[in-house]
Amino acid sequence: MSVRNQRPGATYRSSAYTSLLPWQVRERRFKSVGLGRRGLEPADVYDFLDRVAGDMANVYAALAASRRETAVIKDALRRWQSEQARARADRGSQA
Repeated sequence: MSVRNQRPGATYRSSAYTSLLPWQVRERRFKSVGLGRRGLEPADVYDFLDRVAGDMANVYAALAASRRETAVIKDALRRWQSEQARARADRGSQA
């Protein structure tokens, strides 16, 4: 995606960046922290969570755009149907 084609408010990503897939999230494993500590390496977890959050934001933005487009199409269809009904009624009253 070039900067010119980028959506307003979207984060720039190189064309080499690929969005996470559900199986990648489910199967993700993190390195354990060093000796004397328990748990996962916090930096790895936070980096991954940032990536998941970015991908989710992109999905929600695309969903919102799709819903707006659907509303526009539905409105246009309703107007067209109303026009067709009026035209049919006009033809019927002229006969």
